[in-house]
Amino acid sequence: MSNNPEDVKLQVLANATMLRSGSDSAAGLRDTTGRTYVAIPVNSGGFNVDALQAVLVVAKASQIQGIEAVTVAGLKPSPESIALIKSESPSAQILWIDSENQLISL
Repeated sequence: MSNNPEDVKLQVLANATMLRSGSDSAAGLRDTTGRTYVAIPVNSGGFNVDALQAVLVVAKASQIQGIEAVTVAGLKPSPESIALIKSESPSAQILWIDSENQLISL
């Protein structure tokens, strides 16, 4: 469990977004300026992205300069999605909320 209040904020945002949307997962991202973004998976025709990919798209659309942390609720993100975040920002912390609501570093 993280003691960083900003990580806890992302945990709350990801959980609340997942519950509010009825989705099987959600992700919250904090950029290097402290702004936060949330997203759920998007599946439309041939376009399919998981929550981690979707939150990256939302953040990049806002022209972020870097990623400080990302937290995922629900389904554990794929290694490919984790690698995508790391390719954008190698120092980004990636956290997953387990079934006991604990933050696990990925």
